Amino acid sequence: MERAPFRPIVRAGPFVFVSGQASVDEAGELVPGTFEEQMRRSIENVRRVLAPAGLDLTHVVRTGCYVHDPADAPEFNRIYLEYFHPPRPARTTLTGCLTEQVRFEIDVVAYAGDEEG
Repeated sequence: MERAPFRPIVRAGPFVFVSGQASVDEAGELVPGTFEEQMRRSIENVRRVLAPAGLDLTHVVRTGCYVHDPADAPEFNRIYLEYFHPPRPARTTLTGCLTEQVRFEIDVVAYAGDEEG
């Protein structure tokens, strides 16, 4: 099966755009789990994608978050606060989306400044 036609990370000037990261393993296979497990794995995938560019979550200036079940919103906010510290990134969150199997997905924009990556 051919992979989806996109790159996981794109640099444009001082900004780095990370495509949506879900709860998948290194081979791109979905790793099922609870909402919390899927959310944590997704954010850890963002970390892995940013690392080769010399960036981490502190460089993130915007997040787009997608939550399958609106009932998970309180848990989402609790976990989000563990990963993103003040000053927190701008954020857009959509609920009631995705599939039953994919309970969370996140895309980010990071600011790299003049750093090369």
